[in-house]
Amino acid sequence: MKKTTLIITVLLLIACQQKKDHAHDTEGNHISTNTSEEIPRLDYTIWSEKSELFVEFPALIIGKKSRFAAHFTVMDKHQAVSKGTVIVSLIQGSKGIRHKVNAPSSPGIFSPVLEPNQVGKSTLQFILITEKYTDTLIIPEVPVFANLLSAKEALGNKEDGSGGITFLKEQAWKMEFQTEKVKQKEVFESIATSGKWQFSPNNTQRIVANTSGKVFFSKSNMLSGQAIRKGESIMSISGQGFTKNNSNSSLNVAKADLLQAEKEYNRKKELLNDKIVSQADFEIVQQKYEVAKSKYNALLKGYSTSGYKAGNKLIIAPISGTLRQVNVSNGSFVNEGDVLFTISASNANVLEIQVGIQHSNKLNNIKNVWYKTRGNQWSNMQENHGSILSIDQSVSEDKPSIIVYAQVNEQENVPQGSFSEVNLSIGQSKLGKIIPASALMEDYGKYSVIVQLSGESFEMRNVLIGKRNGEEIEIISGLEENQVIVTRGAYQVKMQALSGQAPAHGHAH
Repeated sequence: MKKTTLIITVLLLIACQQKKDHAHDTEGNHISTNTSEEIPRLDYTIWSEKSELFVEFPALIIGKKSRFAAHFTVMDKHQAVSKGTVIVSLIQGSKGIRHKVNAPSSPGIFSPVLEPNQVGKSTLQFILITEKYTDTLIIPEVPVFANLLSAKEALGNKEDGSGGITFLKEQAWKMEFQTEKVKQKEVFESIATSGKWQFSPNNTQRIVANTSGKVFFSKSNMLSGQAIRKGESIMSISGQGFTKNNSNSSLNVAKADLLQAEKEYNRKKELLNDKIVSQADFEIVQQKYEVAKSKYNALLKGYSTSGYKAGNKLIIAPISGTLRQVNVSNGSFVNEGDVLFTISASNANVLEIQVGIQHSNKLNNIKNVWYKTRGNQWSNMQENHGSILSIDQSVSEDKPSIIVYAQVNEQENVPQGSFSEVNLSIGQSKLGKIIPASALMEDYGKYSVIVQLSGESFEMRNVLIGKRNGEEIEIISGLEENQVIVTRGAYQVKMQALSGQAPAHGHAH
C-alpha cells in the first residue's frame, strides 16, 4: 500500500511540473513557460504630438511569433485609445512583414503578432487609425535574432534595475493625468503682483438725462447684469406738473412759436411773389421760421406720442450690452445732464494693475501680462490681442503704487472690481527650459517633478526653478529639453513610490 501511494505521488508531481512548464496563449496555441526557455522581453516608449506608444514584446526571433502589447495613449488628457485600428510593420530595407488589428484587446492595448523571417536590424512602424486622427510612430534599429541563444547573449534575461517608480498605464488612464515635454522657450524677467478687473472705457457709455423731470422705468426691473438692446426704451422723463424746467411746457411754447413763424413765413412768401415786400424782408422772416422749426424738432426728438407715456421724453439705449449701474430710482426727479445709468458692450476686460515704485524704471518695457481668469487658469494679454493702455507713474499717500492699465480682451464674464493674480513679463528675453507650473511639487521650499523614464517607469527629480511667466516656470537645473514630465497626477505617482508596493499588472507583460 505504501509503495502504491509513493508511485501516485511521483506521478502527480510530474504532472504538476508539466502543467507549470506549459500554457496557452490567447489564440489557444501551445507555448512554453519554462524559465530556461523564457525569451527576453523588450520595451520601447516613443511620443508624437498626438500619441504616446509604450510597447512590450518578446525579442524577435526568426520563426517564432512575437505578440506585442502596444499601449496607445492620446496625449490630450492622456486617455486610452479605446477604438481604432493598428497596423504594425517590421521593415528591413525594401522588404517587410505586417499585421493589422482592428480593435484593442482591452482599452488602450493592441495585440498584433509578427513572425520575423530575416536576421538583422529592422524598423518597427506602428500606424494608429482612430476616428479623430491618424498617427505614425517609428522605432528604428530593432534587432531580429537567429535563435533564442543569440537573443539571450545579446539581451540577457534579468529584471530592469533602474529603480524607477512603477505606475501602470491602466492607473494613469483612470485618473486625471497628463505628460508634456520640457521645452526651450523665451523667458522674461517677471513682476508678481495683482490686478483689478474694470470695464473698457471704449465699450462703456454713461447715459445722461436730456431733460429735467420725473423718471419712469420702462423695464419691469432695472438691475445690474440685465441685457440691453440698442434702440430699446429704458426710461422716460416727464415734466408734467412742474413749473420750472418743464420740458412739456417748453415743447408747447416751441410749437406755438413755430406755428406763428410758419404763418408769417407763408404770408411774406405770397407778398414776395406779388413784389409787395423786398427779398431782404422775406429772408429775415424765413430765417426766423427755420430757427423755430429746428428748435421744435430738437425738443420733439425722443418724445413719446402715444399711450400712457405720451408727452414723456424717452431714454433710448444707444448700444447693445449689459446694464452695469443704475444711478436713479423709479419716480425720482432728475436734472438735465444727470447720469441715469451705464451700459457696457463687453465684459470687464481691462486690468488695473498695481506695481511697486521700485519697478518704475522697468515698466516702459512690458512684453506681456499674465493673469488668472475666473476659472483660476492662467491666460495672457498677447494671446488675446490686448495692449497696454497707459502707465500712471504718479504716487501719493492715498495711491502708493504705480498703476498699469492693460486691455486684455478676456472673453470670460469676470466680475468688475474682482482681483486677479498677475505676472508682468518685462525686459529682454533669454532662452530657457520651461515646464508648466502644475508639474511642480513643493516640499519645505524645495521643488521636484516626476520624470517619465518609459511607459510605466517614472522617477522623482529635484529641480531648481527660475523665473515665472504666468503658467510657465523656468527650470535652471535638474531637467533637460525634451524629457517627458508629469504635469497632472504627479502627486499620485509620488504616493505610489511612498507606498513601497509595485502595482499588480492589469495585462500580460
